[in-house]
Amino acid sequence: MQTIVLERPGCLTLTSRPKPVRGPEEALVRVCRVGICGTDLHAFKGDQPFFEYPRVLGHELGVEVLAIPEGEDRLTIGARCAVEPYLNCGICIACSQGFTNCCSKLQVLGVHRDGGMLEYLTVPSHKLHPSKSLSTDQLALVETLSIGAHAVERAQLRPGETVLVLGLGPIGLSVIQFARLVGSRLLALDINLNRLEFAQKQFGVAETILSRGDNEAEIRRANAGELPAAVFDATGNPQSMNQSFNLVAPRGRLIFVGFHQQEIKFKDAEFHRRELTLLASRNSTSVDFSNIITLMEAGQIQVDSWITDRVSHTEIITEFPSWLSQQSELIKAIVEW
Repeated sequence: MQTIVLERPGCLTLTSRPKPVRGPEEALVRVCRVGICGTDLHAFKGDQPFFEYPRVLGHELGVEVLAIPEGEDRLTIGARCAVEPYLNCGICIACSQGFTNCCSKLQVLGVHRDGGMLEYLTVPSHKLHPSKSLSTDQLALVETLSIGAHAVERAQLRPGETVLVLGLGPIGLSVIQFARLVGSRLLALDINLNRLEFAQKQFGVAETILSRGDNEAEIRRANAGELPAAVFDATGNPQSMNQSFNLVAPRGRLIFVGFHQQEIKFKDAEFHRRELTLLASRNSTSVDFSNIITLMEAGQIQVDSWITDRVSHTEIITEFPSWLSQQSELIKAIVEW
């Protein structure tokens, strides 16, 4: 089967591998669509944490079921599914409490083990989430949406609160989608004017702010002189994450959705003075996937406009480098198999 391999930073190759053999609790699927994520872009650049080369990328997947385990009653042959790419052990303390996203032995497809940028894939059948009405394009975006959904659930937003989202890649946009469902008043900040315009046009963001370094004054101007009650940092940028402590209102919440390997530093006295809550949000859970598919089927979540780039698997090798520019108009790229 044809397979795209990231051999080393900056080097994608098209190669051939044997078709995988399904285990007793696994399903065999045909990969139809692969979404390109910030994780993939960072891996290509060579600065993705917890990453080893060579690696088959791809964890945002829309697939078709070809074979299922005996006794599997949730899935049918030919079903279209989203893939939950987080492979957890099921027995550690996090898993035993239902926090499978925090499994101590977690492996993510396309990061810790080979992912779905290939023709056929085997996955545990319980990691497949079917839909009778969604396209494989839409299903490939469920994983991205689940990151935002999980972060918003962590923040426990209240209707009417002002929420600031820093960084408007697909993860930041997914936060906006679910914060809007709660009834939040939304502010958005980014260094890319195209993404700010997209957020305002598609999601009715109240105010967009083009980042110029020190953004507190602009944020206050957009919010009647006050700071927002909740700030989601989806940049994964250490400078942004360090500065974000200064952008949260007293008794507010700061939620780190993006992450990096450097130290986070903040002034403890100021942190205490405002009595802030700092939250990390990691991946998502099966419940998030199921809830998102239900919302998408009901038309409450729209993602079709996100897909700004579409390539075949044979074109990705030449197209991938163009998506790394800060001024790129890319929102979400989809690879077709």
